[in-house]
Amino acid sequence: MRAAALCAALAAPLALAGAPAAAADQGPGTAPDAIPDTAPETHTVPQGGESDGITNDVNVLLDQRGVLHVEETLAFGGGGAAEFTRTLLAREPYDADHDRLYRVSGISAQAAGGAGVPVRTEEYDGMVDLVLERGEAETVVLDYTVTGAMEQTADGVELEWSPIAGYSERVAETTVRVDAPQPPRALSCSAGVPRSSIYCTSSDMGGHEGLVARFLQADMAPGERLSIVVAYPEGTASADPVLDRTWSLTSAFAITPKTASVFGLLLLGLIGGLIALIRLRGQDERALRTESGAASNAPLEAGPDDGLRFRPPDGVHPGQIGTLIDGQADVVDIAGTVVDLAVRGHFTIEELPHESGASVDWMLSKRVPPADEELLPYERMLIDALFDRRVRVRLSQLRRGGFAQRLGGVRDELYRDMVRLRWFANRPNVERNGWASAGIGLTVGGVLLTVLLAAFTQAAFTGLAVVIAGAALTVGAQYMPARTAKGSSVLAHTLGFRAFLMSAEAEHVPEGRRVDLFSRYLPYAIIFDNVDRWATVLAAAGATEETANNRLPWYEGPDEWQVEDFAESIRAFVLTLAGVISSARQLRALG
Repeated sequence: MRAAALCAALAAPLALAGAPAAAADQGPGTAPDAIPDTAPETHTVPQGGESDGITNDVNVLLDQRGVLHVEETLAFGGGGAAEFTRTLLAREPYDADHDRLYRVSGISAQAAGGAGVPVRTEEYDGMVDLVLERGEAETVVLDYTVTGAMEQTADGVELEWSPIAGYSERVAETTVRVDAPQPPRALSCSAGVPRSSIYCTSSDMGGHEGLVARFLQADMAPGERLSIVVAYPEGTASADPVLDRTWSLTSAFAITPKTASVFGLLLLGLIGGLIALIRLRGQDERALRTESGAASNAPLEAGPDDGLRFRPPDGVHPGQIGTLIDGQADVVDIAGTVVDLAVRGHFTIEELPHESGASVDWMLSKRVPPADEELLPYERMLIDALFDRRVRVRLSQLRRGGFAQRLGGVRDELYRDMVRLRWFANRPNVERNGWASAGIGLTVGGVLLTVLLAAFTQAAFTGLAVVIAGAALTVGAQYMPARTAKGSSVLAHTLGFRAFLMSAEAEHVPEGRRVDLFSRYLPYAIIFDNVDRWATVLAAAGATEETANNRLPWYEGPDEWQVEDFAESIRAFVLTLAGVISSARQLRALG
């Protein structure tokens, strides 16, 4: 609308200037109406007109600093309320990221005789109401200044402003006169409801000299606007609109060279520091990994009668190995310990007859342990948790009662065992939880920082680096429990033992000792996720060696059961036992 109006306005003064010359070219006696009909329409402000009702004469002086000095003469003609409000525009959208501000200041008013008239200002929704408490005054002169109405254009500067953004009463006639250091080059206006594209009643450049911009709007109803645009030559006045950045998701997270650089530096520093910390805490482990290849991997040693005896590396038990490897006392560590205790003679596992339509169940029965067998604290606690002062217990019964709660104490004791053995400087679960809490705190802090940056700046993108670093620290917390040099050495030997179990064949143990030794392998195979292989090897050994009543020393089956079925049976037992343990809330979080 503004561009079209300006084009028409630019053509109007040119047409006016060219009209006399065109008439002269017609020669003597040529009538003025011989000017071509294509000449643009001229809007002329009437001179000396009289109006009934309220009138407003607005005189605007534009100085070279781009400030508008406004004087309004409001004549009420004996009518109107004792309180009159005229509204100015204070803010309007400029582009996708900014609002344009029109700053009004220096407001004062006086009656015709020079007596002061109180003026009250009220701001709302980008508007400023100037409330004149005129009382009985017939004429009020209102003065104020406006900044922010000038803007640079391709070939000059431009005044864009709404001198009238609304009246509280109907005004019969409003005239606006704009004087500036240089004559205007073009002008345009619109009037009516907000965003109206209807041209105002009339406008011109102050006669044939074109020195000032003049506008007229007749009969303005309450709430209607009068907006003007005046183009001036370059250098007429400073043209710096006052802009206020508006909030939007796009602008708040704007990716600029500056925000991208800060984001990259923050992310590189935080993530790089985390990686360096993890590597630093694991340097002992990396330095001792070569021990796994140099260590004696076979868990066997000569017995007192020249036989073979099982000897795990560094005397480590299955539950300890599992906790040492990943720093977590989890389901598989407890399951491997249960099978290990049965293999070592503390109780037997009996597979009950398969009833039609019922799931398989097992009976655990206490035995008198070997005289030379010494239990670790967490193993003793696990036996107590399983039997709870009973001699026999079904596996299915463990889903009820306090078994799940008692497992929490077993887990805590396993963690204490890591410190007692000096494999970890601190309890790994406590250290891991501490770093995870720090990561969550950093993430929450990053979110709050991002929200604050989004609310008050356009650099919210940089706050995402802190959020990402906090999330990385939360995930990386599982790598933070640092093994000591001793723990790293034991881990190196353990990894060698695992390599042996993954590759060893049954022939490395002479017949007659295989059931006993392969049974001792089985709990460790559970920890190393190699149970299928060694269960099959153990079943084959049991089928060839002399076994009584189709049973192993620590595992019994129903009447129809054969030792060859052991591999399938132990897989089902471990799977069911893991389900029972997983029902413990303390074990679900894996430490």
